[in-house]
Amino acid sequence: MNAKRTTKPGKPTKLFVLDTNVLMHDPLSLFRFEEHDIYVPMMTLEELDANKKGMSEVARNARQTSRLLDEIVSSCEACIAAGIELAGPSHGLASGHLLLQTEAINSVLPISLPTSRADNQIIAVAMHLHQQLPQRPVILVTKDINMRIKARALGLDAQDYFNDKVLEDTDLLYTGSLELPEDFWDTHGKGLESWKKDGRTYYRIKGPLCPDLLVNEFVWQDGPQPLQAWVKVGAGKTAELETLTDYSHAKHAVWGITARNREQNFALNLLMHPDIDFVTLLGQAGTGKTLLTLASALTQTLEQKRFAEIIITRVTVPVGEDIGFLPGTEEEKMTPWMGALEDNLEVLNKPAADGDKAGGSYSGDWGRAATMDLIKSRIKIKSLNFMRGRTFLNKFLIIDEAQNLTPKQMKTLITRAGPGTKVVCLGNIAQIDTPYLTEGSSGLTYVVDRFKGWAHSGHITLQRGERSRLADHAAEVL
Repeated sequence: MNAKRTTKPGKPTKLFVLDTNVLMHDPLSLFRFEEHDIYVPMMTLEELDANKKGMSEVARNARQTSRLLDEIVSSCEACIAAGIELAGPSHGLASGHLLLQTEAINSVLPISLPTSRADNQIIAVAMHLHQQLPQRPVILVTKDINMRIKARALGLDAQDYFNDKVLEDTDLLYTGSLELPEDFWDTHGKGLESWKKDGRTYYRIKGPLCPDLLVNEFVWQDGPQPLQAWVKVGAGKTAELETLTDYSHAKHAVWGITARNREQNFALNLLMHPDIDFVTLLGQAGTGKTLLTLASALTQTLEQKRFAEIIITRVTVPVGEDIGFLPGTEEEKMTPWMGALEDNLEVLNKPAADGDKAGGSYSGDWGRAATMDLIKSRIKIKSLNFMRGRTFLNKFLIIDEAQNLTPKQMKTLITRAGPGTKVVCLGNIAQIDTPYLTEGSSGLTYVVDRFKGWAHSGHITLQRGERSRLADHAAEVL
């Protein structure tokens, strides 16, 4: 074993002992430790073998890890004992070595810990290495919280696998909007250019904020001369701002819905703009994510004929006990998960109190039923399980409860979009129901962070609940 590797004089590289759940969570974790060495115990290989059967995500990852390990080991079978260099197999991503357990290790665990358990055997290997290599930091990497606690109790250094986390603190997540300081026009007004085009006002500004402004980021300022605009050119010495369409005014109502607050106005500008292909809306329950999206989808599909139909999909993760198998077709099986859709269609298809028609022209219950049938004929409810290999042309694709998707599933869904398709992801990262996903590693957090600043995508975090005073109070105190 190569015990004396160093990066800088007198500073040895770390040796990371990998637990099975790290490899099954991210097979490419083998290449994520940069210049440091990784050590794979024999028990980890045994557990990979035990979990490779089946069609689940875990089984697929176990098989991919085994293939990667086979590729690495076959590249240099003679150097297994000394450590296989990862620079070649990882194409320069990692410069450390892969070490496999090549000898039987006698357990040095306390008597109270049963050695029959796989976790304890991996801890025993980490303890053995810690004793054999006192000059090197030996760190156990596992996603199992209890295993980390046990390892630390035995004097070992143990860490979670952080590479899957987009952000350590979700408070730092891009919100999509920025309040301008009070002295904004004093500091950015020098050499200001302004012009009008297609009923919009444009401003070209220079100043200290310009390098930090991202394309399609919303900027606003309250006061005697309120401003709501979005950035059309940013991240440079100059920035261009464009004023927004005011969707809070009844004349710009979308399927009878008007924006009730600033963030909803920002969201409707994104949802209704023809050049924006990808929209992410974050917000707690009752902020209007689904209602605004459905209203804009119906307007652009039925009135403007911009899209052929609306497709809605969501992850079927139960909050309580699973209700078991459901009868019927794919659409019928998905119906119980689409209660939110029914609720919002009810709002969009009811007559306005002042006699205006909120969802098109109709008279009485017959008209309402006919409108509902027309709407439902243009909305398709699809299951995520059958998305692989599909291409959606001229569709308005809504991914509801997107916080329950992994980054890999999110990529699978978004890459289904063909020409003329708009994808909208809705979710609340505080309500993740999928086990093993956290706010930092959710697919929704991942796409918000990766898509920011692209000219054809936009994001907004909705702040204020508009459902009811009861729902708002419950969100605060419960």
